[in-house]
Amino acid sequence: MPPADDGTPPRRPRRTDPDRRDRIIDACLDVIAEVGVAGASHRRIAQAAGVPLGSMTYHFAGIDELLHEAFTRFATTVSAGFERRMAAATDLASARAAVAAIILDDVFGTQRDQVLTHELYTLAAREPQYRALTTAWMARSRAALERHFDPQTARLVDALIEGLTIHYALDDMPRDRDEVALAIARVTAGGAPDVAVRAARPLS
Repeated sequence: MPPADDGTPPRRPRRTDPDRRDRIIDACLDVIAEVGVAGASHRRIAQAAGVPLGSMTYHFAGIDELLHEAFTRFATTVSAGFERRMAAATDLASARAAVAAIILDDVFGTQRDQVLTHELYTLAAREPQYRALTTAWMARSRAALERHFDPQTARLVDALIEGLTIHYALDDMPRDRDEVALAIARVTAGGAPDVAVRAARPLS
């Protein structure tokens, strides 16, 4: 038997948007890449994500929580790409080629990623919670590099990657692949670990 009509309008089914939080985080990164952390307001991010302004405070306690979530996602994504590159290398030559590809092609290959990296570094220079993100990022990078290089060389290669990507991001001159290959070869000369040690070391 159908329910009696008491004049109350039927209740509309609640619309769900399970991806909204993820969209907000991605939109936050897009906004930071466009206008920097200083210009990343709740209103601007909500507009970029295509969500009501009230969604911002529903999903995040404040802009600081959203920024930290966004940069955590960015750092994790970059680290994962770095690890995939190094895990695919099978010998010294391919490991050197992977490092060159990280610098020149994929992980820091876009203007967006370069801007986000610099914005994160600026925050990490003065905020401990962001410094923890960059510290974890560097630890993952060195662990991936240590599959192919001894720990000291891995630290030097990690520093080379950071330095060259910043250099190329700020210099109007085109990237010189031969120069990058030469720098990597010099830093890694004699820096490969014993094959048995490398094979036994898991990638965490």
